Amino acid sequence: MAFKTQNADAFHWLIDMLESVEVGLVVLDLEFRVQAWNGFMENHSGITASQIHNKSLFDEFPDIPKAWLTRKVDAVAMLNTRAFTSWEQRPYLFQFRNSRPITGTEEYMYQNLTISPLSSTTGEVDKVCLLIYDVTEFASSKRALERANEQLAKLSMTDRLTGLLNRGTWENLVDAEFERYRRYGHATALVMFDIDHFKPVNDTYGHLAGDEVIRHTAQVTRNGVRQSDSAGRYGGEEFGIILPETDAENARVICERIRETIEQSTVNTTAGDIRYTISMGVAQLTDEPENYMQWMQKADEALYKAKESGRNKVVIGE
Repeated sequence: MAFKTQNADAFHWLIDMLESVEVGLVVLDLEFRVQAWNGFMENHSGITASQIHNKSLFDEFPDIPKAWLTRKVDAVAMLNTRAFTSWEQRPYLFQFRNSRPITGTEEYMYQNLTISPLSSTTGEVDKVCLLIYDVTEFASSKRALERANEQLAKLSMTDRLTGLLNRGTWENLVDAEFERYRRYGHATALVMFDIDHFKPVNDTYGHLAGDEVIRHTAQVTRNGVRQSDSAGRYGGEEFGIILPETDAENARVICERIRETIEQSTVNTTAGDIRYTISMGVAQLTDEPENYMQWMQKADEALYKAKESGRNKVVIGE
């Protein structure tokens, strides 16, 4: 009699633990009818164990990926072995709202899932147990870290003042475009340009106003190029643009649009309104340059000719 009492007490403790543990526990038969549903599942779903007992999980939760879960459960039952899925593979099985204030930025609860086989007295698997772990805090922290790392990576590639590619990143793309041309021979053009008479702008209006002019140049450039183009700040008041799949004449059209927009613009600064122009040099890539630096030199030479011949113009290199 004492033995039966001990068993009853142990069973009571087990049930109490399953009801209070901060892990979701669901037992399903192989037809996906719910056989057990603990307190965690009641609290987060709003459905009691008695309400869902013997009902189809997919009928009650149509958002659950039926084909995916069926494959998982079938494999667990057939092989009589556990399966595990992390939130990184599938963010959640049950679309529960995230209710933790610490991780309130996440809309839904991130979940890890373990599926375990349950055998009958004959040794055959006739049910499976789903354990649902709330990993929202961990997932949220990891996602925040990943976003921060992505931002750092982006910052390491961009110029802080303008948001364009910085010199190192842009020059690497010039090199990559040069190698692409050598392999495929597609037309491609390189543009180097700078702000005319920039030193007098700084001397007259101050460096903060000069920065506004540089930022304005970057914004006009960004708006004037295509998605496939790559614009960068080469240094100081000098910029560059890579124009893939573009010959010299089409490059001229793009450059003239940028040049004219800047010529017609006024930059409003606290030190006064500033009008300015740019000079641009274009070099369509040919078989002559032996490396990307010689290609850049061709664009630089065209830029020099633009400045020598009066500035505020686009010159195509020979």
